[in-house]
Amino acid sequence: MAQTGARVDPYASFNFLVELDGISQASFRECTGLDATTEVIETREGGDNVTVRKLPGKTTYTNITLKWGLTDSTELWAWRAQVIEGRPQRKNGSIVVYDLANRREVARWNFINAWPTKWEGPSFNASGNDIAVETLVLAHEGIARA
Repeated sequence: MAQTGARVDPYASFNFLVELDGISQASFRECTGLDATTEVIETREGGDNVTVRKLPGKTTYTNITLKWGLTDSTELWAWRAQVIEGRPQRKNGSIVVYDLANRREVARWNFINAWPTKWEGPSFNASGNDIAVETLVLAHEGIARA
């Protein structure tokens, strides 16, 4: 816990790593979709005509989207190809945030039973100078802060 008056800076969003079972993709440019929403079920109790009770329903998780610069690595493409061929392989993974010195893990979210639901190739433009970026969308069955 920080001492009174001590400055505590938030962590930077660019210093992260994505871990996937058995896949050693070097780095990712962007990771989005860390989201969990619990449905609200509204119900009324007999005799109480003024108040609506709100109960938690099922929880759903947003797909995780990963973006990275095109390289000669084909591991993520091969994982997606398994789904296209009708033999999906589910993997567990983590999104890990490090301190600015890259020495200490400061936050981690673990997700389970992920599989690639969408792949998007890079856009090419002969007059541009942007990096070619691939995108992979992962469906999963739960995420938790570790």
